[in-house]
Amino acid sequence: MDKDTVKQEIQKQIRSATSLHIAYIGVANSLFDFIQNAGSLSPDELSYSAHVDRAYAEKWLDAAYAFGYLEEENGKYSNTELGSFFQSEIDGSMIAGAVQAVLGGHMAERISGLMKTGERPGENILVERPSIASLFGPMLEKGFSPLFENTILPSLHIFEEINQEKGTVLDLGCGNGWYLRSILKHFNGIKGIGIDGFSENIRQAELRSKQDKISERTKFIEGDIFQFKPDAPVHALSMNRALHHVWDRREIVFKNIAAFLKKGGYAVIWEPRWPDDKKDLRDPSRQGMAFQNLAEHAQGNFFLTPEQIENQFEKAGMSAKTELFLNGNESVIIAKKN
Repeated sequence: MDKDTVKQEIQKQIRSATSLHIAYIGVANSLFDFIQNAGSLSPDELSYSAHVDRAYAEKWLDAAYAFGYLEEENGKYSNTELGSFFQSEIDGSMIAGAVQAVLGGHMAERISGLMKTGERPGENILVERPSIASLFGPMLEKGFSPLFENTILPSLHIFEEINQEKGTVLDLGCGNGWYLRSILKHFNGIKGIGIDGFSENIRQAELRSKQDKISERTKFIEGDIFQFKPDAPVHALSMNRALHHVWDRREIVFKNIAAFLKKGGYAVIWEPRWPDDKKDLRDPSRQGMAFQNLAEHAQGNFFLTPEQIENQFEKAGMSAKTELFLNGNESVIIAKKN
């Protein structure tokens, strides 16, 4: 490409980032939701409804209008079709994209300094910004639940077996509980236990399980997964995009997995699949994974290959197999306790 074309492409990328930053402000304050529920709102009305400063509301409305998220008529603003996709509860919501954009900016700023020192602050880096911390669970839920519910879950026939046995699924590192809630909504005979180290995740998990009318079959616990032990062996143990966060203690993790499962029970591990060939990272569907792996390094982690996980199950005396999804970018490793 010639120089002018390259500059135009970079300017386009800058506008896209700015657009998502504006969307994020709306998502973090539920502004798109308030506007949609009312049909249209003036700056004064939005300020009152959303409990935000009036001057900030006015300036945000102008910015959201400029980028095509809102329409304006007689001083009142309504969501455009584009803006409506940033409502929190609709099918196909794109709030995950807005949160990822701002989280990515936060991580980029932190990593730029960490590169000089070599420090790796750990997972608390994710909760350094309060508004991001509260949206991290919803970001994962909106980003991955459609793939799980529409594609992955229907292929995991083990849950039909567990449902018939009225068994229990234990989710280690459950986040806001979306993965476990999805299973229980599809199978009314299954009970669930979720454990996570962040209080905000547990608060959201308990609230959403009540909204989903499954709270009587769920138990969410704030705590350290290495200090936790179930009262009785469980039928299945899941780790949803969480194993790479504790891979440095994998010997303990896999020992606990085998110990926590009943005889014939299943472990279900869902992880991003790190490609064998670095050239695969040039694929647009994997470029984000490359940046995320850099962010994982700051947290003390790195992405895994399915072979690494299968080998660890073999060491633990469990037979495992891998199923690939989303053009091979996501791996689900299923292991059975013999």
